[in-house]
Amino acid sequence: MSGADWRSERAYHDIRKAEADDIAWEWLRRDREYQADFKALGSKQSSATDRFRRKWGLTFRG
Repeated sequence: MSGADWRSERAYHDIRKAEADDIAWEWLRRDREYQADFKALGSKQSSATDRFRRKWGLTFRG
Protein backbone atom coordinates (compact mmCIF):
# COMPACT_ATOMS: atom_id res chain seq x y z
CA MET A 1 0.00 0.00 0.00
CA SER A 2 1.14 3.48 -0.79
CA GLY A 3 2.40 5.58 2.08
CA ALA A 4 0.91 8.80 0.66
CA ASP A 5 -1.32 10.75 3.01
CA TRP A 6 -4.70 10.61 1.32
CA ARG A 7 -5.81 13.66 3.28
CA SER A 8 -3.07 15.83 1.78
CA GLU A 9 -3.96 17.91 -1.28
CA ARG A 10 -0.29 17.82 -2.33
CA ALA A 11 -0.47 14.03 -2.66
CA TYR A 12 -3.07 14.52 -5.41
CA HIS A 13 -1.75 17.48 -7.33
CA ASP A 14 -2.14 15.56 -10.63
CA ILE A 15 -5.70 14.35 -9.97
CA ARG A 16 -7.00 16.18 -13.05
CA LYS A 17 -4.76 13.91 -15.14
CA ALA A 18 -6.05 10.75 -13.46
CA GLU A 19 -7.90 8.17 -15.51
CA ALA A 20 -10.75 5.95 -14.31
CA ASP A 21 -8.43 3.10 -13.35
CA ASP A 22 -6.25 5.46 -11.29
CA ILE A 23 -9.25 6.66 -9.30
CA ALA A 24 -10.59 3.11 -8.95
CA TRP A 25 -7.26 1.99 -7.49
CA GLU A 26 -7.22 4.86 -5.01
CA TRP A 27 -10.66 3.78 -3.81
CA LEU A 28 -9.87 0.07 -3.79
CA ARG A 29 -6.62 0.30 -1.85
CA ARG A 30 -8.46 2.07 0.98
CA ASP A 31 -11.25 -0.52 1.21
CA ARG A 32 -10.79 -2.48 4.43
CA GLU A 33 -12.36 -5.63 3.03
CA TYR A 34 -9.99 -5.50 0.05
CA GLN A 35 -7.04 -4.96 2.38
CA ALA A 36 -8.05 -8.00 4.43
CA ASP A 37 -8.49 -10.15 1.31
CA PHE A 38 -5.13 -9.00 -0.05
CA LYS A 39 -3.42 -9.76 3.23
CA ALA A 40 -5.08 -13.19 3.31
CA LEU A 41 -3.39 -14.05 0.00
CA GLY A 42 -0.20 -14.25 2.00
CA SER A 43 3.30 -13.14 1.18
CA LYS A 44 4.04 -16.43 -0.57
CA GLN A 45 1.26 -15.84 -3.13
CA SER A 46 3.03 -14.32 -6.12
CA SER A 47 -0.15 -13.45 -8.01
CA ALA A 48 -3.79 -12.91 -7.20
CA THR A 49 -6.04 -15.91 -7.41
CA ASP A 50 -8.83 -16.05 -9.98
CA ARG A 51 -11.39 -15.84 -7.17
CA PHE A 52 -9.71 -12.74 -5.73
CA ARG A 53 -9.51 -11.06 -9.13
CA ARG A 54 -13.16 -11.82 -9.95
CA LYS A 55 -14.38 -10.59 -6.57
CA TRP A 56 -12.58 -7.26 -6.91
CA GLY A 57 -13.01 -6.82 -10.66
CA LEU A 58 -9.28 -6.89 -11.29
CA THR A 59 -7.87 -7.57 -14.72
CA PHE A 60 -4.27 -7.47 -15.80
CA ARG A 61 -2.85 -6.84 -19.22
CA GLY A 62 -1.14 -9.84 -20.69
